[in-house]
Amino acid sequence: MTADEQPATLLDVRDLHVEFRTRDGVAKAVGGVSYTVEAGQTLAVLGESGSGKSVTAQAVMGILDSPPGFVTGGEVLFRGRDLLRMGEEQRRRVRGAELAMIFQDALSSLNPVMTVGAQLGEMFEVHQGMSRKDARARAVQLMERVRIPAAADRVRDYPHQFSGGMRQRIMIAMALALEPDLIIADEPTTALDVTVQAQVMDLLAELQREFNMGLILITHDLGVVADVADKIAVMYAGRIVETAPVHDLYAAPAHPYTRGLLASIPRLDRKGRELYAIKGLPPNLTDIPSGCPFNPRCPRARDICRTDRPPLFTVAPGRASACHFWKETLDEG
Repeated sequence: MTADEQPATLLDVRDLHVEFRTRDGVAKAVGGVSYTVEAGQTLAVLGESGSGKSVTAQAVMGILDSPPGFVTGGEVLFRGRDLLRMGEEQRRRVRGAELAMIFQDALSSLNPVMTVGAQLGEMFEVHQGMSRKDARARAVQLMERVRIPAAADRVRDYPHQFSGGMRQRIMIAMALALEPDLIIADEPTTALDVTVQAQVMDLLAELQREFNMGLILITHDLGVVADVADKIAVMYAGRIVETAPVHDLYAAPAHPYTRGLLASIPRLDRKGRELYAIKGLPPNLTDIPSGCPFNPRCPRARDICRTDRPPLFTVAPGRASACHFWKETLDEG
């Protein structure tokens, strides 16, 4: 199949369910998540810690710790092939070559006793049968591509000899090594200062355009994704509660949780004022509230919110909100 004949939809996640079976009970970590990613498109998946963002990504990649984690339902179609039905060997061939992931903690994700050049070169040796010399040369090229200074010398250095921002660039280089169609970036700017965050995000966006990759950007920070995402999926308690094109969501959110997340972003025009925070805590996933999971924290909650779980209502073409009172929220602007 040529590139022109391949379907535009790279990833189609359909009604994905994941649970963790623990001594304290069954935690419903992902409860029916669905989304799609097209070639060249960036989907930002947002939400607080524990909302199911990373677990969804791990299930897609096939790296979920099992036990205690189990995929209990749904489909994960990558270019029309259901990854969940693949054998482990077949899935391993897809990972890296077609579908790659950038992890949030680069220091713990990199092998501390191998040079970065050896770790980058291993990708080419294993997947493409390159000699060690040729693989090392490709590693240098990748390091230069992600703008690591003096790459030919630093290829012999170990992960601890790099700064946090440089280590994250190495993780990006590893993800790009085999030129995959889709990259999942899980909190790629965590623990980096604001300037380095911007550099890493600009680099990801530039590389995505160059290779026409799909990108799933997982984060809890709406400020990080404003300039790079095409569409946003907001998650809460293992479910998607709002989806929208990025500019529409920022202009007028249609779910109270999204509105709360936006209100909590620090703004220069509110200098000196108390920073807004959503009251309460996310629910225990072994005991998710009936009705809308957000109802104990929602300023708009009414009786129906405590008894009836809202579906994803269509708000507009390409927009949906899991709120019984989405129109009132949307009308607030």
